[in-house]
Amino acid sequence: MKKTLFDDDEFYVNDSGLFVFTAEYLLKRGYCCGNGCLHCPYDYKNVIDLNKKKQLQDHKNKQESKNEHD
Repeated sequence: MKKTLFDDDEFYVNDSGLFVFTAEYLLKRGYCCGNGCLHCPYDYKNVIDLNKKKQLQDHKNKQESKNEHD
């Protein structure tokens, strides 16, 4: 039996065809990789570009606020 690289609950494919890791997978990984993952549970700790980091955090906060009102 062939083992898959990732379980189905660890990622999804977005509308652009890109693989997106879930927060659950990123938590299991245990650290921020610095790539600006969409569901980063580490507040983009290792993202070096400060402008990118702020943009990612603002987007995440906007999404969280939107989800609270739905």
